[in-house]
Amino acid sequence: MLLTVFVLFPVGLSAAQETNQSQYARRFQNGAQLYGLTRWQEAAIEFRRAQEIAQNMNEWCQSLYWVILSELAFSDYGSALRDMDELQRRAPNSTFSRDMIYHRARVYFIQGYFEDALLLFNRYNGSTTDSDRISADRRAASFFWMGECLFAMVQYDEAEKFYSWVVARYPQSPKVEAASYRIDLIKQKKIESELLALLQLSHEDALRTSEDYQRTIRTYEHTLNIYQRRIADLTNSGGSQQIRQEENIPQNVYQNYVEEPSVSIPEYYQPENNYDNGLLEKAIRLESHVQEILEGGPW
Repeated sequence: MLLTVFVLFPVGLSAAQETNQSQYARRFQNGAQLYGLTRWQEAAIEFRRAQEIAQNMNEWCQSLYWVILSELAFSDYGSALRDMDELQRRAPNSTFSRDMIYHRARVYFIQGYFEDALLLFNRYNGSTTDSDRISADRRAASFFWMGECLFAMVQYDEAEKFYSWVVARYPQSPKVEAASYRIDLIKQKKIESELLALLQLSHEDALRTSEDYQRTIRTYEHTLNIYQRRIADLTNSGGSQQIRQEENIPQNVYQNYVEEPSVSIPEYYQPENNYDNGLLEKAIRLESHVQEILEGGPW
């Protein structure tokens, strides 16, 4: 009887192991199918169940790796980072550790930690080679994302070097088109910056010209006001007699000129020093000059 128990025990244990193994395979296969259908949340659940019943560390790492990829696919970056930490803690030397550097860098970039992402992408590139097409494409993508980090940090010249390296070194990479677009965009930004600088200089020159013009106008107006006040003072204080005597203009002609400004002074009454140099004529001429400036100004 006892012998029969010992014989049946290994058989039962083997059957249980086979059942767990088949369940793991079924869960993992379901997760892969859902992932291919872009039903990433459901895929993550199936991969997680496969992880929970994994029979060895390799299966555990494999299922958790695909959990992380599924979480990244539906943008659950917090959960993805926590699972990356768990994978690194439990299996620091797993075959998936190197890829996790790349995926962690991508998450950091998305979250805006550009400098940290840049360091991780550089670390990833140092840990792999262009040994096959898959590795080459991943390295090209890593160089491209380094350019993206620099572009986001507004270091356009440095970013352009990485984009150009992707185009020149990996012409078959899926990132070539995006890198070429970025190069054209950087060139356009440089042209825009130069044009903006020129416009700023032109605007500053225009402001200086406008300020000089305004100062000129204020000077003319100030001078005109002075002459007008002096004329008014002379007129109100009997200065008309002084002007008439100084200019040697007959009383009747001067009276007509004052009462009717439109009547011009006959040439034979003009003094030898030319009446146009007189105070009244200077004021009239200056006022006319100011009016011309005001009418022709940049308003």
